Amino acid sequence: MIELHAFTKPLQQMAAAILVAGAAALAGATPSGAQGVAVLVNGDPITAFDIEQRSRLIQLASHKTPPRQEVIEELIAEKLKIQLLRRYNIDGIDKDVDNAYANMARRMRQSPRDFAQQLAKQGVMSETVKARIKADLIWNQIIRGRYQSSFQFSDRDITARLNAKNPGGTTTESFDYTLRPILFVVPRGSPPAAYQERTKEAEALRGRFQNCNDGIPLARSMRYVAVRPPVVKNTADLPPALRDILIKTEMGRLTPPETTLQGVEVYAVCGRKQSDNAPEKKEIRDQMYSEAFETHSKALMKELRSQAMIEYR
Repeated sequence: MIELHAFTKPLQQMAAAILVAGAAALAGATPSGAQGVAVLVNGDPITAFDIEQRSRLIQLASHKTPPRQEVIEELIAEKLKIQLLRRYNIDGIDKDVDNAYANMARRMRQSPRDFAQQLAKQGVMSETVKARIKADLIWNQIIRGRYQSSFQFSDRDITARLNAKNPGGTTTESFDYTLRPILFVVPRGSPPAAYQERTKEAEALRGRFQNCNDGIPLARSMRYVAVRPPVVKNTADLPPALRDILIKTEMGRLTPPETTLQGVEVYAVCGRKQSDNAPEKKEIRDQMYSEAFETHSKALMKELRSQAMIEYR
């Protein structure tokens, strides 16, 4: 599975912006169908339709109309990234693209089909989003592979950066949580009443769930309830809201019910141990990663462009 670290957040932000943008933002916009070639990148065409589609995607995400040349430059870079597949063997790239796209939809509480329909209503094909995902997945894998040693940060370096940023500051207490997801399944398309009923069942289980040894078998005995394998989550990897929920949830008990695409979900807190991976350290590590990635990314793209045959039409 390809590491998604370097591009996941920008794509999440783009997905959120797309879904909150009103269709009126592109009212009356329809695909022109223009297929005239605007640029050739090592023989691969960028068409007028490609430019139109990417312009709409950027407009939905940023609420600004991008300059045409800026869009062309982004598409040229994208072509160069995808062409790296001719040099390197990256297994499972198409599956990873589909998974990343599905995860974008899931975070917006939509199915991939619903997400595609939402895009289409606003004049953007799902393939436009997937093309960007594919390019960024490939690029992330290549950068990490070529410059692997640059992304190894010692605790000493992280601590030094943290102390420089916040001299004498304290770090948040951190834990590794062992969680058991428990899903009360609700069939797709069910009315709100079905979710309300399953939420009541989840709350009833919370009242009876005293520890994981006895509670997990109890949950498994219930109808249309799926108990998933254990997952380990560190405090630093959790959003603040979920971090607070886990702090307030006693060991061996269940978190409050949460509605998802699949139904109603709770988490059994089956383990908790101290960790030195404080959220503040993770933030510093992520900053250092981003800085190293950006440096190598610019250098490699400059190299690729210098070697490329780019013909403007």
